Amino acid sequence: MEYFNFHTHQFTNQKDVLELVNQYPKDFDSSIAFYSIGIHPWYIDENRLNEDLKIIEEKLQHNNCLAIGECGLDKRIEVPLELQISVFEKQLELAEQFKKPVVIHCVAAFQEITAIKKRMKISVPMIIHGFSKNKQLAEQLIKDGFYLSFGKYLLKNPDLKTVFQEIPNDRFFLETDTIQETIQQVYELASEYKELNIKEIQGIISSNYKSVFE
Repeated sequence: MEYFNFHTHQFTNQKDVLELVNQYPKDFDSSIAFYSIGIHPWYIDENRLNEDLKIIEEKLQHNNCLAIGECGLDKRIEVPLELQISVFEKQLELAEQFKKPVVIHCVAAFQEITAIKKRMKISVPMIIHGFSKNKQLAEQLIKDGFYLSFGKYLLKNPDLKTVFQEIPNDRFFLETDTIQETIQQVYELASEYKELNIKEIQGIISSNYKSVFE
C-alpha cells in the first residue's frame, strides 16, 4: 500500500491505493475490496432499521470490512436528533462488539458525539472524517481521543492549512470522500503543508493505519 484513502464513495481499484469505500446496507456491493458499512444519519429509515443493523452486524465479521460508518450526528437535517443518537449508539455497540474503528460524520454535534464516546466508554478508534473546523476544536477532539481525517476541505479551504499543520502526525488520515481529485493530490498538499516529502507522509499514514486497523 503506497496510499491509503481513509474515506471514499468511489471505488477506483488502483493497485497502489488501499481504498476504504463507504457502503450502505441496502446498496451493498460485494465486488468492493475493502469497505466501511454503516447507517448515515441522512439515510435513517425506521422501516428498515433492524434489517440494516443485521446486515451491518453480518458484514462486520468479514476481514475486508475495515470499519463501521460513516455514521454519526447531523444537526442540520430534519431527522430528529434523538433518533440519530439512538441509531448512532446502536452502531457504536456493534463497533465495540466486533472491535472495528468508527468513521464519523459530524455536523454541529461535536459536543454530543464526545459525550456519547465518554458515556459509552468507547474503546475502539473513532475518526472524524472530512474535518473542516478550527484549531481549538481540533485540539479538543484529539485530547478526547479522536483521530481526524482531511481531504475535500483541505484542498478547497486555505484557512485549514494552519489547523492541519498542528495536527500531531500520529492522529490524522487523508481521504477524497466525494471529490474528483485523487488521493495522490491530497497527499501532495498534505506533504507541502507538513513540509515533508511524499514518502514521509506515506510512512505516517501507514503507521496510523496499523495503529487503527490492525
